[in-house]
Amino acid sequence: MKPKQRQAAILEYLQRHGKTAVDALAAHFATTGTTIRKDLTLLEDEGEVIRTYGGVVLSRDDGDQPIDRKTHINTEKKRQIAYAAIKLINDGDSLIFDAGSTVLQMVPHLAQFNNITVMTNSLHIVNALVELDNDQTILMPGGTYRKKSASFHGSLAESAFQQFSFDKLFIGADGVDLNAGVTTFNEVHNVSKAMCEAASRIILLVDSSKFGRKSPNVVCELGAVDTLITDKNINPDYLAALQAKGINIILVGDSDE
Repeated sequence: MKPKQRQAAILEYLQRHGKTAVDALAAHFATTGTTIRKDLTLLEDEGEVIRTYGGVVLSRDDGDQPIDRKTHINTEKKRQIAYAAIKLINDGDSLIFDAGSTVLQMVPHLAQFNNITVMTNSLHIVNALVELDNDQTILMPGGTYRKKSASFHGSLAESAFQQFSFDKLFIGADGVDLNAGVTTFNEVHNVSKAMCEAASRIILLVDSSKFGRKSPNVVCELGAVDTLITDKNINPDYLAALQAKGINIILVGDSDE
């Protein structure tokens, strides 16, 4: 595992488990305490963690990590989810892509389509789209640029999405709760709400680690989701509850069990 990938995974581990001893991290990642300490020093310099006596803890509990770091978390599962999502697209579709790291994994597969329209507030996704050799229309809202997510937000971005009607929205989440619905740590989440209102179908892309988490900001209720794509490690009880809500579930990959 490369250092950046391991550092991203350390943050993911701390988000799940809270304060953790250095030795426990070394054992979990099958590396040395020296290597982990170097990782933690870098993360501390970036303001991501706080070193405590005998361990380490996240410096904040909002889990709102930079998009460049999120791309290194559960990468293979995200690729499998993105590949399954591509099968729901047809030529001629009008699409919204949110700024999530899983949705970003879909972009290389869009080269097979012609005559599609994609609107996104993600600068990373726009840059990836322009590299494709196909016939597409790219729409991007204005707004205030948020460096952490490399995306545009604010009233200008929200109103831009309100001017259109799209076939499908592909969106990620930081947490999926049976009662709260689709949630995010991103405090400027109103643009995500505007995306949901502008799309005929909402397609949610999340790996199984996101279920049971309830982040502070609600994007939409689960009843609004048409299709959910996740991996086979989803808790069976959660899967049954989601299916009972009438959501179409697509499972990818192999179970770790």
